[in-house]
Amino acid sequence: MKFMDLTFELIIGFFLLFIIVKIVGKKIINQITPFTFIASIVLSELLGNALFDHQIGLLYIIYSMTLWGLLLFIVEFLGQKYLLFRGLFEGKPSALIKNGIVDREELKKNRMNINQLQSLLRQSETFSIREVAFCYLEANGSISILKKTKYQKTTQEDFNMTIKPVYVPVTIIRDGKVLWDELKELNFDESWLKTQLSAQGISDYKDVFLAEWLENECLFIQKND
Repeated sequence: MKFMDLTFELIIGFFLLFIIVKIVGKKIINQITPFTFIASIVLSELLGNALFDHQIGLLYIIYSMTLWGLLLFIVEFLGQKYLLFRGLFEGKPSALIKNGIVDREELKKNRMNINQLQSLLRQSETFSIREVAFCYLEANGSISILKKTKYQKTTQEDFNMTIKPVYVPVTIIRDGKVLWDELKELNFDESWLKTQLSAQGISDYKDVFLAEWLENECLFIQKND
């Protein structure tokens, strides 16, 4: 009987969690702000504790998760509509480096020291503070860096080169199975695909591990070995 109850509670909890994430949005997964980070932990704890506490029934799971999901939705709604609530719940970025100078007061406000700042910079492939013009500590604890001009990466415009359009590669065969929807979006058909495979000595889709199409380039194929 306990297994049946646990199974039923797991199914209900699974779908409630799915619905909450769909309604609240992807921010709770990416944990963009400290609030969403804590909210996701509490949500998982509510479900976990309810499932493994035999004195708590199904109604408790439904009520607690629904109420928590409703509160999250209200917070997200207020944050979208009003700047005051947005700043309150999401926080604001802190400028740790301004015009190449480390702001020691901002470091203190965010309870950081220079070693921690240097560590975050190295994780962003910046190994010297002298390279940085501006550095912001985002609400989720990551940093955003604007480097000084001489340390920025060169672009095509710097060499007066013609800027070419950028295309997204599209996978059309994965693990021997054709992704027909992707093929249709490219305005290709099965006849075209078979011609492309035949040109590379392949007669069966099952022989293809991965096939990727990129505009202005030939079809990239990796066979099953």
